[in-house]
Amino acid sequence: MALTNRPRTVSGYGTAAGTGSLAALLLVAVCGSPMYVSWVQDHTDPNGAGGWFLRLLAWPAWKLHSDDPQHGVLGDDLRAILLVILAIAFLYLLPTSQVARVQGSASQFFSGWAAYVLAAGFAALLAALLGPGGSLYAAFQATGVGVTYGFFAGWVIGLASLGGRA
Repeated sequence: MALTNRPRTVSGYGTAAGTGSLAALLLVAVCGSPMYVSWVQDHTDPNGAGGWFLRLLAWPAWKLHSDDPQHGVLGDDLRAILLVILAIAFLYLLPTSQVARVQGSASQFFSGWAAYVLAAGFAALLAALLGPGGSLYAAFQATGVGVTYGFFAGWVIGLASLGGRA
């Protein structure tokens, strides 16, 4: 009989990184969708806190088709694609709850939140650098917007990370 120190799996529950990854994918898929982006631009006040927040959630906007044939769909959607990929990577690379002095839900929450902030910042930076006409100055400005988005939307990923085991 082999002795291992792995936690037993509980049927019906995923890992904290897995549930956070699913939440990141859903957040980008729903709030970045063309339908949501169009609705939020037409029905919210950008000068109010609620309107500002709803518009910020639309930051990783993606499209089903490209308006500019030179860039293609991938060029327009690079930020959303990178955000999902980097969020998944950081959620798996930041296992705070496993190495924290005090294990528990607070470390899972903050690990998920921090992973999404980092993912949004790096996605904005890389998309601005790799996108059409990318400059370092534009990349730095985009990174600020990405980190702002990650900070205000990352709590959703942190809460979703609470739904899984460490």
